[in-house]
Amino acid sequence: MRCGFLGLFFLLSTVLAGYAEAAESRLEQISKTKTIKIAHRTDATPFSFVKNDEVTGYTIDICKFVVQSLERRLNIQGLKTEWVPVTTQTRFDAVTSGKADMECGASTVTLGRMKQVEFSSFIFVQSTGLVAKTSSGVKRAADLTGKKIAVISGTTNEQAVTRINETAKLKAIIVPVKDRAEGVSLLESGGADAFAGDKILLAAAQYENPQGLAMLPDDLSLEPYAIVLPLGDGDFRLAVNAALADFYRRGAIMPIYSKWFSNVHLEPGVLLEALFVLGALPE
Repeated sequence: MRCGFLGLFFLLSTVLAGYAEAAESRLEQISKTKTIKIAHRTDATPFSFVKNDEVTGYTIDICKFVVQSLERRLNIQGLKTEWVPVTTQTRFDAVTSGKADMECGASTVTLGRMKQVEFSSFIFVQSTGLVAKTSSGVKRAADLTGKKIAVISGTTNEQAVTRINETAKLKAIIVPVKDRAEGVSLLESGGADAFAGDKILLAAAQYENPQGLAMLPDDLSLEPYAIVLPLGDGDFRLAVNAALADFYRRGAIMPIYSKWFSNVHLEPGVLLEALFVLGALPE
């Protein structure tokens, strides 16, 4: 009987210890290790990419401000940032598995993704667009009937293209690609008649002959971006949103916006300006 009681006690202790470890918040982990792990894209110019071996971009600059805010909140001087490169396909798994504490890239908020991760307040808003060769005669999405459309698989862009293909009865062939480089290559080689993606990412892509391409006027979807956060960690999400609110209230977002988008002559617009105002939540 004594052995049975001790065995039960040991089992219960192990379970409780495991629960306590699992319940440890990201803020507690960051405070303990004095390190924050940030997942980043290497190819999402101008939001998150690598240049001269340095992680940089619009979202990266915002996340660096968040890190500074966390340093003050946790009273840590010199909080170390560990950069974790991810792809479109691995970005959410990196956060859910604990490999990264948050992901700073060009991730669209959707209800489906909220089953797996949480998101910060919005940091940008974009739409799905299409790029086509000017020589193709394609001037808008309706001209893509029966043609091939390349799009990165597993993205909200793919969902938008699938939706318009069905609703507009285009009978287009959707060609999944793994990344922007493959999509651009397919478009320029003639393997696809159009390439779909977030408009600003399409505008910032590297083309061999950009003069021979045109952005179609269609907006196929709304793409609100946010920082990806772990599911169910309210304290961490609050800390990140408090940092963003302070960031917006200071007006610090506009110099960063100008830094990354003035070269493509993209004005903030009414919707994005409203996003910045709404994100400046009061304490």
